[in-house]
Amino acid sequence: MPRLNAILLSLAALCGSALSQSPLPTGPAVVSYVEGQASLEGHPLSHVAGSASLQPGQYVATGNGKVEIVLAPGVFLRVGDDSTVQMVAADATHTEVRLEQGRADVEAVGLPEGNNILIDMKNGQTHLLERGLYSFNDAASTVRVFEGKAESYPGADLTSDIKAIEIKGGHELALSAAPFKPRSFDKDKSEDALYLWGDRRSGLLTANYAGDSGYYPGYSSGYWGGYGYPYYGYGLYAPYGYGFYGYPYYAGGFFYGGGWGYRGGWGGWRGGGGIGRPGGWRR
Repeated sequence: MPRLNAILLSLAALCGSALSQSPLPTGPAVVSYVEGQASLEGHPLSHVAGSASLQPGQYVATGNGKVEIVLAPGVFLRVGDDSTVQMVAADATHTEVRLEQGRADVEAVGLPEGNNILIDMKNGQTHLLERGLYSFNDAASTVRVFEGKAESYPGADLTSDIKAIEIKGGHELALSAAPFKPRSFDKDKSEDALYLWGDRRSGLLTANYAGDSGYYPGYSSGYWGGYGYPYYGYGLYAPYGYGFYGYPYYAGGFFYGGGWGYRGGWGGWRGGGGIGRPGGWRR
């Protein structure tokens, strides 16, 4: 416990320095980490953190590799091997990504207020409602909520007004065929390669921020920290911490491993399972 308190005090000092900088920037999604083979619009992605942004309409594809993208402040998209994602929209009120193939996880450690975070697949659309960890599998056409809460709209027509299906933590929903009813799943048996990659990333980030914040590639003393782990008025938010993986980052709880897990939070839009897409978005 003394060690944890010391870490939290050091992070508080970092936050105080960061918060003296300019306001957090907004704009397109930023590629914050690349491992292995990955491309943006067919061009190889640099492994330098923060070297590329993802504009609406553009694609990121992986071969034998993985990519981490900051979709919005506090919202991190992680793309697995042999996967393709398209950025549909990226602004302050509407952030939308389409998983064309493969696997992707989204960790929302802080949902920006008023921003609807939408993840599309060929058989439906999912709206993230709370901070948490969400898993998307194109081949199985499934949405899994490890922690948090989401609502999904089954069907290939993303413009139809249908009743949302709520998915709570520890449940998954198959979007490929009726009946569209969430069912529980075993979290421990669902830790695939992409999930475990997040575990390794978490360990590295913990060491970098708690020990020497200047070590992380691309680090600056400004608001983005290591290109994609922004500072907020309520503390330092990094994508992993004393939650799922058990690394002691922040007393508020994060989303990996067997630690505290989710304990509620700020969240964003709270539409709540009615008829009609969030925010009235149409394409």
